[in-house]
Amino acid sequence: MEKTVKFVKNSLKFKAHARNKIISVRVGSRKYVLPIEARILHHEDYLFLSFAAVSELFKIDGKMLEALEPAADASKAFAALTPGTAKKRGRKRTSKSPELPTELSSALGKLPRGHRLSADVQGNYRLVKMRKRAK
Repeated sequence: MEKTVKFVKNSLKFKAHARNKIISVRVGSRKYVLPIEARILHHEDYLFLSFAAVSELFKIDGKMLEALEPAADASKAFAALTPGTAKKRGRKRTSKSPELPTELSSALGKLPRGHRLSADVQGNYRLVKMRKRAK
């Protein structure tokens, strides 16, 4: 389904994160921070910027921002800028755990229940009885 820029702007307005005092103006040699709240969402290719009375959808092209026309197709921008709704739980794995060779997994499977394999300072391996923790 083709989404217009107007539809995407209205949809993203309250999904964007609000930030205070992010706009500054340089007058002469002094820099002034404007007390304006803006809502911002950004992605590699798109930037959504919304003020209290106005919002705009931009396409990022190198170091330039191009405002998208109101009748243009903004489906890709909507997909890129819409934040996920899934709740984040627990830690995310940074990498997949390596697969064990079949010989090693079968050898570890032969360890007696309640024991684990441990190495001492010299690198000698031995079976150690696992500690039972009180609940």
